[in-house]
Amino acid sequence: QVRLWESGGGSVQAGESLTLSCSLTGGTFATNPTVWYRQFPGKQREVVAQTTSAGVSTYDDSVKGRFTASRDNLKNTIVLQMDRLKPEDTAVYSCKVSVANRFRPVEYYGQGTQVTVSS
Repeated sequence: QVRLWESGGGSVQAGESLTLSCSLTGGTFATNPTVWYRQFPGKQREVVAQTTSAGVSTYDDSVKGRFTASRDNLKNTIVLQMDRLKPEDTAVYSCKVSVANRFRPVEYYGQGTQVTVSS
């Protein structure tokens, strides 16, 4: 059975770091990009970072230079390293991966994890 496990998150002070990860079991990554999202209260979910199957990541301007997204296709795991966190990074973070399927990739979403940054 395919499962996506999201871990990490928590509460930190401004300037500190957190690491989020999403691990897939029971399946393998498709070649589609993996995605990290965040959602602020009362707002739509927004893309924080995307990583291609070749490991090339792109970022929202608000996190460039502070966040690093990576992907391990052998371990079917993605990681979001968040450094120099700011209070405005406080949000619920989640991941999306595409799982290889006989017909076409199937998208799986992490359950979401709260990140709280205090000043």
